[in-house]
Amino acid sequence: MIHKQIEKLQKLLDEIEGTFPYKNLKNPEVSKSTIGWQLDHSLKVFNAVCKVLAASNPEDYKPNFNLTRWFIFLIGAFPRGKVKAPKQVVSTSSNISVNILRSQLEDAHTGLKIISTLDKHAFFKHHIFGNLSKKKTFRFLEIHTEHHLKIVREILAYSK
Repeated sequence: MIHKQIEKLQKLLDEIEGTFPYKNLKNPEVSKSTIGWQLDHSLKVFNAVCKVLAASNPEDYKPNFNLTRWFIFLIGAFPRGKVKAPKQVVSTSSNISVNILRSQLEDAHTGLKIISTLDKHAFFKHHIFGNLSKKKTFRFLEIHTEHHLKIVREILAYSK
């Protein structure tokens, strides 16, 4: 199961890389942000979550039921514009360079390799969803990355 999740995340990271040339595109009907901002945010979240998961103590993991998480993970999508991202994963720059994106992408690939080897009770505490085990963290990363790639795909579709 974990192997399939890793493959999905690798594919999403590959798709992110493929959209680097379009980083300056924007469509206010889809999002007030550029494609570059969407990619930067998605990679910032990916990398921050990997770091927290790797630094966690599996012995401290306490499973918790969370109805919001259960529903979001069931449908596999976040509603748009309903949650404000924590400031540490929001870019303040409107001009995000390809070099910054590449560096973050390299970190994401490294982080994915690291977290794939962690104990199943390694965890990440999400501000809304609560404690996410390694398996649930993979699902969160998949849903979050896909959420921002959907926005990127829509911006690209409108620009053709």
